[in-house]
Amino acid sequence: MAGKDLSAPLGLGKRKYLNLPLGLIGAGVLTVLVTTGLVWVGVVDDPLGGEPTASVPLERSIDGLSTRDFGVVEIRPSLGEGAPVADGQSRPTQQTLGPRFEPKPLDEGDGAGPHPAQTPRMARDTLSIRPDARVSQAGPHGTLPKVSENGLRPLDIYARPTGQTFDSIPRIAIVVGGLGLSQTGTQQAIAKLPADITLAFAPYGGSLDRWMQQARRDGHELLLQLPMEPFDYPDNDPGPHTLLVSHDARELDERLSWLLSRITNYVGVMNYMGARYTASEPALERLMDAVTRRGLMFVDDGSSSRSRASAVATGLRTPLSHADLVIDDVPRPKDITARLLQLEGTARAQGIAVGVASALPVTVEHLAKWAEDLEERGLQLIPVSASIDRTRG
Repeated sequence: MAGKDLSAPLGLGKRKYLNLPLGLIGAGVLTVLVTTGLVWVGVVDDPLGGEPTASVPLERSIDGLSTRDFGVVEIRPSLGEGAPVADGQSRPTQQTLGPRFEPKPLDEGDGAGPHPAQTPRMARDTLSIRPDARVSQAGPHGTLPKVSENGLRPLDIYARPTGQTFDSIPRIAIVVGGLGLSQTGTQQAIAKLPADITLAFAPYGGSLDRWMQQARRDGHELLLQLPMEPFDYPDNDPGPHTLLVSHDARELDERLSWLLSRITNYVGVMNYMGARYTASEPALERLMDAVTRRGLMFVDDGSSSRSRASAVATGLRTPLSHADLVIDDVPRPKDITARLLQLEGTARAQGIAVGVASALPVTVEHLAKWAEDLEERGLQLIPVSASIDRTRG
């Protein structure tokens, strides 16, 4: 052992090879890397860092396409009247109500000009709230509908225009009935439901004319519900002025004159109950003959599987729509949702589906929410007059 080692303090005699500022060196290297990255992004302008890309040229031509290829897009309000379609031409808004509807020009014959309810822009605007004199007449209990001298019908005048429709788009018509019986229920239904949902008024409500005007201001098409005899009548009584199978023509006209004068500006009538009445062809023929002569449509609510409405309407050429299902026969949220899904499936299978419901608060809430994104799901809501004489698969 050398003497130098004995005299030197402990550890001071050894050479330190690792005594370097490693922290400063690391910080410097990190600063250089970050600065280099920022300069690269700023100068090269390639945040993707050289990832592979592809460019696809956009072709503006629509040659070879049909309305079926983009029909769902064309039902949006932003592409309303006069919107270009696949052939490059603009098509006016029109109603497609089936072969028996055959609407006549509203300015034909009497020089009165188009009725406000039938101008193309009315699909989103207020409908007429006063009865049109051409299709109205005074009755013993109030104003009654009639066919005008030149063939115009209340169905032609008061129907809500549907705008453009395409065969590739499934359509759904919904009728909500029982309006006028409850002030709160009626007010909520008119305020919350989309204008394309048809509203059916019961003949026994109060302030029916006021509610009718409000519904028309909000753009709704209207029906009048007719109380008809069920199988268990009179234990199950639809109300005063119920139409009975035993009525002859005179008794039927007397009761109809009271019922049909309860409101105005409606396109047709719908049965309320009436399983026995709609199953009796003689009674139904008398009623539908009167309905046809007054220029109205008939809506079968679909509640009775024994109804002869379709057969009778075919023979009398009565404008008819038949409901596929009752939406709120079980008025619980999950059941209403299931029925609406079933209605959508029927529309996709048949092209058009019709559902009926009552103006219960739970039903109104569900229908309003269901209709919000209907177009996004590839479906179109239509008034019930647009479902006349639909072709079933």
